[in-house]
Amino acid sequence: MKKEKTKKDIEEQLRQAIIDSDLSRYRISQLTGVADSALCYFVNGQRTLTLTSAARVAEVLGLELKPARKEK
Repeated sequence: MKKEKTKKDIEEQLRQAIIDSDLSRYRISQLTGVADSALCYFVNGQRTLTLTSAARVAEVLGLELKPARKEK
């Protein structure tokens, strides 16, 4: 269950970063090579992005994908 929550948290954070960005989805698409339609479906919660696509989007938005600290 925790993995599912983490997955959703990451997706939601990336989704919100796209929405909050000063860049349009089309511009993000141009800069990343990720199809605008894929970004549209992702932002609307209809599909997920591959890890490669998510990493490209994160890089363009100045985000860093990294593992969370393990709880002890």
